Amino acid sequence: MPPTLASLVQHSALKLTVRAGEDRLDTPVRWAHVSELADPVPYMEGGELLLVTALQLDAENPDAMRRYVKRLAGAGVVGLGFAVGVNYPDIPEALVAAATEEDLPLIEVPRRTPFLAISKAVSAAIAADQYRAVTAGFAAQRELTRQALGDGPEGLLGALAGQVDGWAALYDASGAVVATAPEWAARRAARLTPDVDRLRERTAPASLVVAGAEDRVELHSLGTGRRPRAALAVGTASTLGTAERYAVHSAIALLTLTTERSRSLHAAEARIGAAVLRMLLAAEPDHARAVAGDLYGGLLDAPFRLVVAESATPPAAGEEGAWSAGLVDAVESAAARFGEALLVVPYGERLVLLVADGGAAQRAAVEHVAAAAGSPEQAEGPALLAGLSAPAGTVAAAPAYKQAEQALSVARRRGKALVEHEELAAGSVLPLLADDAVRAFADGLLRALREHDATGRGDLVASLRAWLSRHGQWDAAAADLGVHRHTLRYRMRRVEEILGRSLDDPDVRMELWLSLKATTPAD
Repeated sequence: MPPTLASLVQHSALKLTVRAGEDRLDTPVRWAHVSELADPVPYMEGGELLLVTALQLDAENPDAMRRYVKRLAGAGVVGLGFAVGVNYPDIPEALVAAATEEDLPLIEVPRRTPFLAISKAVSAAIAADQYRAVTAGFAAQRELTRQALGDGPEGLLGALAGQVDGWAALYDASGAVVATAPEWAARRAARLTPDVDRLRERTAPASLVVAGAEDRVELHSLGTGRRPRAALAVGTASTLGTAERYAVHSAIALLTLTTERSRSLHAAEARIGAAVLRMLLAAEPDHARAVAGDLYGGLLDAPFRLVVAESATPPAAGEEGAWSAGLVDAVESAAARFGEALLVVPYGERLVLLVADGGAAQRAAVEHVAAAAGSPEQAEGPALLAGLSAPAGTVAAAPAYKQAEQALSVARRRGKALVEHEELAAGSVLPLLADDAVRAFADGLLRALREHDATGRGDLVASLRAWLSRHGQWDAAAADLGVHRHTLRYRMRRVEEILGRSLDDPDVRMELWLSLKATTPAD
């Protein structure tokens, strides 16, 4: 610890005597400074032991001494050393009384003790304290490194909590708590999530101090890029000392190494992932398993789902991948927390995710897309679109990708953030007829019949709808229209003549029925 007034008084070679402020001798001394100015306050920084001979002071004037001592105490001077036997044989009572009134430690310095000896003692004590702090910091670094290599981030956090006599927590890229030490700190760390989000908005490296009633917490971003991938929280009862600061900085470096994968490794994994996906889509599951090995092998052994996502609007130049960063962080964090394998592959302007069916990564993807669509800044529509396939295995990977693409197409057309393939399979095909291309086809197919009806020469469109709705049953359809069945037969022949198509062809009947459904209800 740094030198204090008590340690200087106890220094046998200095022969110092306390004349006032005995109850404040445990105050640390930052430096020893000599000044004979009547007002040295402008040159003080606080924490100094001021040494004087009273050459320029009216030390026997009570009013002058009260003003003098009051200004010293207000400036943060921790003590006043008065040399006797130089200008005054003893410390004047006016100065003793003023120091006692302000509770400022007043120390008598004998003539045989030079001020230089006191300055050297303070300097030596400060240097020794700094050396102890550096030595303790190196020891802490060795211990943190040993724990990180042996037990990973959890062991490192435990060692760090012991070094700072507090607690520590690690957050992932999404801001969720990954690990804490001790375990009781988990609830405290969870309450800091909004502060971690504020830290993540800053350009890395960044730090933040959160002062609470129960502790003081420092938040530090982890990662080598501009966007932090994780964060470290350190909670203590008071401000960190030099040794504790060394420990925290060592932990930041070690956690960055353990949580931030190298760019070359990440690029290699991305290339392997892309190769695995291409093989799956090319119906080569055995080759995909061989290439995936242990990296993604577990994911391919169980039912999975494919997620195909894209930006709802064309990204600006230089920001092509920015829209997917939050989605990637969310699914990777969820997969890491629950020990799931995950495949993330940029695929042209899209992002393809291969996730375990019903797993944490699938839930995280769905929740992230929904949250992005529901944010206030996205009031005009979703920021990104996604389609989710039905559960599939390696043999059905290509159909699953097609399902996800189809769901994405429907999401784009409907202005929805996410569409699952099950929604399309369980619902009706009729909402899909709202597409502009389908409607244009329907209008073109039925235009000649509408033009015929507009002349007042018949009601072919209504007759066609009734006949198709009754599956070609003449009597039932004629009854619905209130006409004779021979009249309906004549009208259907006219429909065939005008369209140039045979109603005996099931494809023609299907196209006509869908065209009637795609047009306005008035048809």
